[in-house]
Amino acid sequence: MDRTWDVVIVGGGAAGLNAALVLGRARRRVAVVDAGSPRNAPASHMQGFLSRDGLPPAELLAIGRDEVAGYGVQVLADRVDSIEPGFAVHLASGRALEARRVLIATGAGDELPDIPGVRERWGRDLLHCPYCHGWEVRDRPLGVLGTHPLAAEHAQLVRQWSDDVVFFAHTSELPAADRTGLEARGIEIVDGEVGRLLVENDRLAGVELADGRVVPRMAVFIRPANVPHPDGLLSGLGCRLDEAGFPVVDGSGRTSVAGVWAAGNVADPRAQVVTSAGAGSAAAIAINADLVQEDVRSAVARSTDGGRAS
Repeated sequence: MDRTWDVVIVGGGAAGLNAALVLGRARRRVAVVDAGSPRNAPASHMQGFLSRDGLPPAELLAIGRDEVAGYGVQVLADRVDSIEPGFAVHLASGRALEARRVLIATGAGDELPDIPGVRERWGRDLLHCPYCHGWEVRDRPLGVLGTHPLAAEHAQLVRQWSDDVVFFAHTSELPAADRTGLEARGIEIVDGEVGRLLVENDRLAGVELADGRVVPRMAVFIRPANVPHPDGLLSGLGCRLDEAGFPVVDGSGRTSVAGVWAAGNVADPRAQVVTSAGAGSAAAIAINADLVQEDVRSAVARSTDGGRAS
């Protein structure tokens, strides 16, 4: 077993690295275990992060790793296979890290529909977050795929960035109220199953329906279902999960299990990069305060025992 760490952080994205930065500056012994598969890897740029607007996600993480290293944080390129209560963090490489506290920041996944072209264009011109990508495709012919119960609501949001928005109902039954709302804002509704995304010269050209109709579009939005990572780390520790499988946490990311925190998309799958970074900071401050309380109890116990021994 490696030496005891104050905190082992699982996941080296915005939440994990920002937590590591705060904890490193608090002079804690911190290890970050990162499997190297960030959720936003397909995106070429990220937006909405003050002073980092437009920066490629990979570049943000590289800067973050350099910054935390300056405070003695160790970033390990590895994967966590399991965590034993107590905490023993077992890595795929065979190493085991002993930790006083654990922060899970492994992110979440996006469940995409089985439509040809969707996975290939994901993060390029098949987009999910208008706040992240709307400005870049403003005033262009846009589409929204109706593959989620709240897809019509998503289309109303996308409408803010373009006057030319088409809603593809796909296989969903569009409620009358949603249809009325879309039509009222000039959003064209195309009924019929979507067959594929049409690509020409490595660019999205349109949406082809199963019946052969093609609707030209330059970008398409989708509201994917958010799914927790299937690593089982939180459930394995006995953390309480909600109906969707995400951990139930308080405002600092504290889970139902003492000594375990969760931050970023693993606890809030709709959080943007800047939000996740803030959640990592909040968790780090709470973790350090919890460690301080333990340090005080230990110091008092040693002092009391020493007095008795003398």
